[in-house]
Amino acid sequence: MERFENNLKDQMKTANNVSYPDFDRMWSSIQQNELKVAGGESVPLRPRRRKRIAIITGISVALMATPVYAALNYDWSNLLSYRAGIQSALEQGLGQTIEQSVTRDGITLTVHTAFIDENRTFLLYSLDPGSTRASEQVAFDHIGLKDKEGHSIEGRYSHQWNEDVGVFQGYFETDWVAEGQMADVEFMMENIHFTGEGKQSINYDPQDPNTQAFPIQKNGIDSVTLQSFEQAEGEVLLRSAITFTDPEMKSRSWVRVEAVNDNKEIIKETRPSVFGTPGSSGEYLSQQIFKSDLLRAEGTGFQLAYDRTLGTAEGTWSLNMALSKKQMDNGTFKEALNIPVDQVPGGTKIREMIVTPTQVRLILTHEEKHIRVPYMDYQLDVGGKLLSGWHVPGQSDKTELRFEMAGLKAASLANQPVSLIAKHRVDEYAGDKNPIRLTGISAEHQSLTSSIAGYPITWTYYLKDNNLYVESLSSDPTFGGVNQTYYLDGEDRNYGMPAMIGLLGDDNNKHMDVYKNFDKTELEVYISNYTTHKRDDVLRVPLKAGK
Repeated sequence: MERFENNLKDQMKTANNVSYPDFDRMWSSIQQNELKVAGGESVPLRPRRRKRIAIITGISVALMATPVYAALNYDWSNLLSYRAGIQSALEQGLGQTIEQSVTRDGITLTVHTAFIDENRTFLLYSLDPGSTRASEQVAFDHIGLKDKEGHSIEGRYSHQWNEDVGVFQGYFETDWVAEGQMADVEFMMENIHFTGEGKQSINYDPQDPNTQAFPIQKNGIDSVTLQSFEQAEGEVLLRSAITFTDPEMKSRSWVRVEAVNDNKEIIKETRPSVFGTPGSSGEYLSQQIFKSDLLRAEGTGFQLAYDRTLGTAEGTWSLNMALSKKQMDNGTFKEALNIPVDQVPGGTKIREMIVTPTQVRLILTHEEKHIRVPYMDYQLDVGGKLLSGWHVPGQSDKTELRFEMAGLKAASLANQPVSLIAKHRVDEYAGDKNPIRLTGISAEHQSLTSSIAGYPITWTYYLKDNNLYVESLSSDPTFGGVNQTYYLDGEDRNYGMPAMIGLLGDDNNKHMDVYKNFDKTELEVYISNYTTHKRDDVLRVPLKAGK
């Protein structure tokens, strides 16, 4: 999934309707081999295109004197738009010059610059595919570091095509940090796959509400199954399940259904879509929401779009490097804080702040395990300058908040007041013991109302393809949504599978579960858990005073 997720994040630079499923919340809720999804996360819509990256021409003599001159021959700003701390460090002339290359079968890997500090290890690289290879993208069977003992160091990577000079510019990032001042490592890529976009027409009929399946049997894809569900405000949910003959396609390809109007234009989704959620039988599940009239207009066609392998260069491209923290040490410091945060449950404290020239990391500890910090948006206020941050799930008793050092130097945090700001509170609660009784279950849509903690909930239930679908929706925008339902078989809970993934913190509190192969006319279901919103809630925690 690593390549898939990185590809999608690249799309966020040009797409507005982007969202990723909340895989951490989803996987943490898997118990007894049953998937129990509690929320959603993010993913992009638009097909990938080559990105044109301008070369910096006219670099001044002063710039040429910096140790990162070679890296600055390329414009890295678009690639680093979500890694602004690295871009700031580059502009300050920071970074360890590597400039080492290896060529194999006409393909050249070059590592230009390394950033290694107390928060992360980050490499800027380029990949020259050679004059005979034309491709929109590349993928690898493996990319990463090895330490001097040969242990693998996993991480994240992203790259973009620079059409002007014919290379892919990329970065590799890992949370691994060397214990001492120096570290001997090997950076390697194994088996390079050159990919381009493939498309396959599918004869989906949007007027037919029944499940429709289409064999593909091409480029490692087995089949695609489509289901439609009516939504409010003239919208329709299109849910797709894709199976593969080549399991590697799941990690190498972003597969999605595209709707095309009679002018051959791609019809845009009306809400953030979710791609690549793992199904209970290994399916690749996605959901997209469209305007019903556009999707069902005369002349609308449908196609499956995906990345297909155009060629493979087998082998390993590797470089040995001696990485050093020395240059970054001058702008690095740690401060023990131990500040209680009473607004967060579980005995939460902000234990430590780690500041480097590229990133600020706040370490939060919890006396109780598996505590979720209940906020959606994070900022660090440094003397009035706001740094945007994000939440990184850590160990069971620890959480990390990270902030890119966009346009700031580490000395700013040493001399100015610093505060943590958290906004938009989302709390999760366990459901109650009051059942929702579904009667007269049939293919007809039926509705009833209930409430929990004073929040009204409208339930809609029906049979489709011998499966029971249970939808929940609240008219109160403070209610974040039911995260999961279940029914009792004796003392055992049988959980519904999510047929619609909600996005944690969004304005749509609709949820839908499916109970497969259902043959009864009555059922009592229970709410497993639910969320509430306090969109205007702001938590401000002073971390240090200025000098």
